[in-house]
Amino acid sequence: MNTPEVEIRERVRQLLDDDRLPGVLGLRAEHGHVGPHVFNSADDLTALVLEPRYGMALVCQAILDGSPKGRLGVVARGCDERALIEMAKLGQVDLARLVLIGLACSEQQARECMCTRPYPRRIDVGEKVAGVAPGDDARVQQLLAQDVQARLAFWQSEFNRCIKCYGCRNVCPVCICDACVLEEMCWVERGKIPPELPFHLIRAYHIADKCILCGACESACPVDIPLTTLYALSQARLKELFDYEPGLDVTQKSPLTTTLEETPLHEL
Repeated sequence: MNTPEVEIRERVRQLLDDDRLPGVLGLRAEHGHVGPHVFNSADDLTALVLEPRYGMALVCQAILDGSPKGRLGVVARGCDERALIEMAKLGQVDLARLVLIGLACSEQQARECMCTRPYPRRIDVGEKVAGVAPGDDARVQQLLAQDVQARLAFWQSEFNRCIKCYGCRNVCPVCICDACVLEEMCWVERGKIPPELPFHLIRAYHIADKCILCGACESACPVDIPLTTLYALSQARLKELFDYEPGLDVTQKSPLTTTLEETPLHEL
């Protein structure tokens, strides 16, 4: 039986041999390290690996920006595809220039990431498994069992570890503002660590209708603030109120940029 890595390598080989693409973005293992690499027909595809999970959306953007007329293949998990769709809505990437090789995540990976859709729209390798609703996660259940004051105390305690490194912002594929409000004195006091609560609330509100729950922010956080839990709760509320999920359809507008007449609140 072929492993997912073998299947992905064969799919990449087919695309490169048919001369349909000049290169395919994936992960390459070399000298004990793994990082993104654009494979071409001259590369040894046995170096192409699937782990660890690595967000490809921002890498795609950088490559496409550097080659305005070129096309690119990319090994994409569900979160990669959703990130690219949201970036396309924001004018950051041109989906017509990308060929996605869809990779479905395993059930274990879905649970680790608290992912509601651990698969792309078209699966080339892997099998579709059920996602994890935020309410099914033990950490979320424990948090929701507390009253509002206890939850606020929990988050304040977590945010008190923040060193304001901006890692969560810098790694986020849907944080695209040239001038970041989190660097403006009127909102966030400079030189103060940890930052006050508005630092995190502003960012949470800013990406509320764009976050695709890739978990990159939490992975990048050097003090392990459970940001995925915070944003998963926000996404669950967005789904409950507007029946809207970011990253599913490039033509679907965010309910937070339309009126309630266009996208009414669902009856609760």
